[in-house]
Amino acid sequence: MDKKEAAKKLIEMFGSFDAVGVAHSIVVEVSKYVIILLFAVYTWHCFTVFFGKNAERKDMVYRRQNKIMYAIHFICSLVLFLNSLDWKIALLYLAQLAFLFFVNKAYLYVYKNASKLILNNMLMLLMIGFVMLGRIKQSFAVRQLVFAAATCLVGLFIPLIIEKFHSFDRFGKVYAVLGICMLALVFVIGKSVYGAKNWIVIAGFAMQPSEFVKIIYVFFIAAMLARASDFRNVLVTGAIAGVHVLILVAEKDLGAALIYYFTFLAILYVATRQPLYLAAGFGAGTAAAIVAWKFFTHVQKRVTAWQDPWGSIDDAGYQVAQSLFAIGTGGWFGMGLGEGLPSRIPVAESDFIFSAISEELGAFFAICLILVEVSCFILFINIALKMARRFYKLTALGLAVEYIFQVFLTIGGVTKFIPSTGVTLPLVSYGGSSVISTIILFCIIQGMYVLNCREEEKIERETAR
Repeated sequence: MDKKEAAKKLIEMFGSFDAVGVAHSIVVEVSKYVIILLFAVYTWHCFTVFFGKNAERKDMVYRRQNKIMYAIHFICSLVLFLNSLDWKIALLYLAQLAFLFFVNKAYLYVYKNASKLILNNMLMLLMIGFVMLGRIKQSFAVRQLVFAAATCLVGLFIPLIIEKFHSFDRFGKVYAVLGICMLALVFVIGKSVYGAKNWIVIAGFAMQPSEFVKIIYVFFIAAMLARASDFRNVLVTGAIAGVHVLILVAEKDLGAALIYYFTFLAILYVATRQPLYLAAGFGAGTAAAIVAWKFFTHVQKRVTAWQDPWGSIDDAGYQVAQSLFAIGTGGWFGMGLGEGLPSRIPVAESDFIFSAISEELGAFFAICLILVEVSCFILFINIALKMARRFYKLTALGLAVEYIFQVFLTIGGVTKFIPSTGVTLPLVSYGGSSVISTIILFCIIQGMYVLNCREEEKIERETAR
């Protein structure tokens, strides 16, 4: 239903065209300020909840964050409903609400020691994705909800597996072989999308192997370097990691290749504490970037679009130019949900969803979104620091780096800070492979947090004896 038909229905229900138009404008205008204010409070709590050691105060803050999430979700869904008077939006809202409520209660019921802030942030980011995808196209939101629900259900068991199974660090080479085989599978049955041959379509379901392999990849590096960090082992691990990266480069999946490469460097540096390795890695990466720019035309186009999107606005610079137009149009407070033109932004549902959010909800909301993502990274690093076992420490670090570097590439690309690399915004962008792998990542981190809490409780009991 378009806006004209919605306006006619509103007139039939409430009166004259002028009255309805004014009322609708007031609702949209007021709602965007309320949403920004609520999200700002939520974001503030992400960083202030750890002040002091009062457990009751922390629980109160976590409950307040939940209430804010439900309030933002309700307001956004109400505005979308009033824009179209489509009852499918109301049904989709109820389905999403049931999902958010179930996951929030189920995880805390099954795992008493679960990190409530990690859980809250995961659900908040998913909720923002549901709202924006529903705004762009309802079918995107429906599919995203199905993928998220199925993964969260499976994810309930991941912390239990981590707690009960203590031999993850014994299979370093198995992880390597599995990861390389999965990545190389696209050369056999792969499909090209936007110039990158990194998709596999099976029975109508499309997936990106690189999204799933990136978790196995971290397990591989952590397992290898947790056992030994001598030069020979570093050389072997680096060579195998290089094979992963080269396969991604051959697939023209440059965003994933960058994530894999810098994740390896981060884990390597923490495991060895050798600045020379880090310097050599950055040097090799710089040389590889120069070679890629000279010999790959798709890299040249992305660099050209980054340097001057306006000069090639009809070709390579079109995506970045439309993204900047949208961000600039939204300003600090946004145009209001449903009032922007996300259809003008190429792939607004995935790679450029941050631009659509900035246009309709504003720069203040977008900045808060970035801060929530940063809050997740800080939590992940904090968990990595607390882990006693070297393998878990390196794994948590690697997953944290993968997560935040993907956020950096996505937002940096759409804001012209760096060349666009075609990666999604974790938990917010549309994509089954992306949302599934990111939820699994959050669940693995959650499992490590639960394991660490139980080990600390065990130590306290033994000390008390």
